[in-house]
Amino acid sequence: MLTLGIAHTNSYIVGDIESRQAVIIDVPDEAPKLLSVLEAEGWTLTDILLTHSHFDHILAVGELKAVTGAQISLHYDDLDQYRRLSEQMQNFTGHSVPALPDPDSFVVDGDTIKVGNTNFKVLFTPGHSAGHVSYVLDSERVVFSGDCLFLGSIGRTDLPGGDYKTLMRSITEKLLPLGDEFTIAAGHLQTTTVGRERMSNPFIFDWTHESAEPG
Repeated sequence: MLTLGIAHTNSYIVGDIESRQAVIIDVPDEAPKLLSVLEAEGWTLTDILLTHSHFDHILAVGELKAVTGAQISLHYDDLDQYRRLSEQMQNFTGHSVPALPDPDSFVVDGDTIKVGNTNFKVLFTPGHSAGHVSYVLDSERVVFSGDCLFLGSIGRTDLPGGDYKTLMRSITEKLLPLGDEFTIAAGHLQTTTVGRERMSNPFIFDWTHESAEPG
């Protein structure tokens, strides 16, 4: 895990030992740092998997694509936001950036992305953004949850495409059923577990208790 960019966003490089192929899940910024890790480990980057298209998760896409030729994957419902990267940057930082290359493929719920002998399952987890997805690595009991669920918190829902009820359904219907032993590798902050968040996350506590109330 590398924490990069102005929003301190987590980027995850996952490699398959046998094939030496690797994916990067979210690419916040500072492409040279990501490339240096790939080179040092002897990984060949085949896929850039994006959980969603807020600027702090996609800024390094263009440079990584140009250097490695890796396939860019995104959910279609986040494409318009992806194409408005420069507008996002203007709104948040006052700076413009070049447009990004379009995604090579669009993922949907239930897809499996195979890298060597490593399989990533796609979960559609909207709410923070319209096309937010999470990537599940069953073999390691890890879910890369992007900005869906954090240690003691949840993703923002006050940005375009955000919706609180949709986000909470994604968390309770898609992430929690993975099992308490699953590690949550989130887009910000430290890793946590499904079990820890089920027991102590105040947003999950409020949602489940409100849902259980009669009427």
